[in-house]
Amino acid sequence: MTPSPPDGPGRRRDERAGPRVLLVTAVDAERDAMATAFGATPPAPVADRTLHRVTGGRLRVDLLAAGVGPAAAAAATASALTAATLGGAGYDLVVSAGIGGGFQPEAPLGSLVVASAIVAADLGADTADGFVPATELGFGTVEYRPDAALVARVAEATGARTGAVLTVSTVTGTAARSAALRARHPDALAEAMEGFGVAEAAVAAGCPIVELRAVSNAVGPRDRARWRVGEALAALAAASGRLTSVYADLPVRR
Repeated sequence: MTPSPPDGPGRRRDERAGPRVLLVTAVDAERDAMATAFGATPPAPVADRTLHRVTGGRLRVDLLAAGVGPAAAAAATASALTAATLGGAGYDLVVSAGIGGGFQPEAPLGSLVVASAIVAADLGADTADGFVPATELGFGTVEYRPDAALVARVAEATGARTGAVLTVSTVTGTAARSAALRARHPDALAEAMEGFGVAEAAVAAGCPIVELRAVSNAVGPRDRARWRVGEALAALAAASGRLTSVYADLPVRR
């Protein structure tokens, strides 16, 4: 793939243009791992972030390292989506991707998980009777369910398992919290810190969303000696290459 210049303000999207994908990670290492599928690309600024833009044939993929946590992820994703829309070249899919913790033994280290549900697992209130999600308090939403057919295609292309991916603002570090999360979300396979924030921005913009995670560590007691970050980044890079066939077949939003 070769670099493509940004679309200028007010420029209308070419009717012959192919799918356009915004791929959002938390940090540069995740972004760079996924960028290996496209070769080296120069950065183009989007607000205070760095957007890596690559094109190939009719496909365009923009890679964005949005920052850690749901708030940073939502803000940077919304900025990129707004800039694209104002430039007349909106996105056809947003992908939240990166490494994360896996619930054992269902999501072993080095494996991939694609979210059947993107869940804000700690958005709510602690009470004497336990955790109460925000929806039960009468506020907003705590879960988005990506298109099932798209999830199945991503899983087939990458070999990923499918299940809920929990978004947390505090990474789980004890067996007790891991057990509590699994009790509330028995279909959960992984946890990370950005997916729900990315989904909030994508849904607000009317854009489809998927989340893909490579498992670098077990959810539970923190044991850095057992983390496999390198293996997870390698799995993420391999998945990125396999996803290009999924991207190429996306319906183009006009």
